[in-house]
Amino acid sequence: MGADGFGGHDLAIAYRPVGDLLADYAARHPRKAAIVDLDQDVTIDYGDLLAAVTDIAVHLKQRGIGHGSRVVVLADEVLEKLLIWLALWRIGAVVAPLNIELNARHIVDLTRMCRPALVLAHDKLELPDEDFGAPLVRFGRWDDVAGSDFFAGVTRNTSAATLRESNAPQDLSCLFCTSGTTGTPKIVAYDHAAYWLNGLDTIDMLELTGQDRTLEYRSFGWNSAQILSLMPMLQTGLTLHMARRFSQSRFFDWIRNHQISFAVGVPTVINILLTNEQGIRAQDVPSLTRMTCSTAPLSAEQWQRFEAMYGLNLLQLYGMSEAGWICGNTMRDRRVGTVGRPAIHQEFRVVDAAGVQCPPGVEGEVTIGGPQVAVGYQEADGTISPIRGNRIKTGDLAVVDDEGFVRVTGRTKDLIIRVGVNIAPVEIDAVLLAIEGVQEAAAVGVPDPIYGEEVVAYVVAVQGNPLSAEMVMAACREQLPAAKVPKQVFFVDKLVRNDRGKVIRDELRSDWLGRKAASA
Repeated sequence: MGADGFGGHDLAIAYRPVGDLLADYAARHPRKAAIVDLDQDVTIDYGDLLAAVTDIAVHLKQRGIGHGSRVVVLADEVLEKLLIWLALWRIGAVVAPLNIELNARHIVDLTRMCRPALVLAHDKLELPDEDFGAPLVRFGRWDDVAGSDFFAGVTRNTSAATLRESNAPQDLSCLFCTSGTTGTPKIVAYDHAAYWLNGLDTIDMLELTGQDRTLEYRSFGWNSAQILSLMPMLQTGLTLHMARRFSQSRFFDWIRNHQISFAVGVPTVINILLTNEQGIRAQDVPSLTRMTCSTAPLSAEQWQRFEAMYGLNLLQLYGMSEAGWICGNTMRDRRVGTVGRPAIHQEFRVVDAAGVQCPPGVEGEVTIGGPQVAVGYQEADGTISPIRGNRIKTGDLAVVDDEGFVRVTGRTKDLIIRVGVNIAPVEIDAVLLAIEGVQEAAAVGVPDPIYGEEVVAYVVAVQGNPLSAEMVMAACREQLPAAKVPKQVFFVDKLVRNDRGKVIRDELRSDWLGRKAASA
């Protein structure tokens, strides 16, 4: 990957350690808002952010945390979580922001796998009374501490001169979970070089500057939130607004009241806003110049409906936990129905079954590599099994057009194989979602004694809409060849999704098998 950790990639913004970045912003504009916690109604400016991170870093050192030490942080999305996070990076330690939405057994097991020196847990979080493999210390609010609180032991207004440590590009930086839900998720390890490159990808795609005011309401345990929101703040000195979760009733108020210029999005949020029109248009939120949609596929029909309804620019991005950003539409160059062009620091290829790169227009599997992908997977014995250095097969199928735009056509494991013909369910999903009265939909392959597999569809109808299975199938027959038309349609209250918003098609197959067994 090269001596500098960046593999020869040109950097639009030169790498700098966290301490240097925060000191620079504090010197240039100490009273500028750095992080706004919308739920706690707390703002910290860059001057106070530098002071807080320095004080917490000094205290962590006093507790024996140093370069390479691993600290698990268990908390919802609060300002204090990011203060601890940045303080750990300040001294070259490793943060493990495990997803608290996992079940308690997973949290305990994953914490132990991280081999932490310390576990810091928010005082509002309920945890099982078990051994986490390291001392567990509670923390509350930075500005209102109790006697036993982690922050109560922090000496305020310490000198940064006592902190000679910093975070180098090749230093391990973060351990976080993949989006697994049926089994124990994997723990992915990143270094600072990978984060820096992914942050530069974000800045390039969204044209972010220090003048932007961004909105993030997802868990910082997700890689997407880390590289889409946290890294651009560090790299540009913009203002980051954070909320614990999306709120339909508060979303546009946040944007208006805080003059948000960029807001993240996921397909679930886009669907909520499409289903429950807010009566908002671009002129009502003039500061908001772009939104993104990532973590799960968004159909071209949904994209176009959203832009028509709200008059806002929507950019579809594409990434994965182990790879960071893979592709992205940009403010200057976008195409509806695609995930954009490959990210500037991603070593991207679409290959056939033999590993040969596919020409434009030919479907193949997306593979990636280079210095911005993950270092590896954390194993139970404390070692890291390498990912970087090998081409990663993503499991995603895609086609690249003559201009370099990438259209993701499905997942290799989700392909429906009917009489030896591969059918991508996302193609059927797009047709289903275009039907009036359909709120959500997903196609899936189920066993068939004659054809091998057959297509069925699961549909969530807009409330009060008199859709029938025959109406759905008739609409599909108008758009799809007979082999791709669902042979059964099931109406459900909701589609089962993982915590990243992706439909779990295995659950739909299991539901179909259960229905079949019950009717036998």
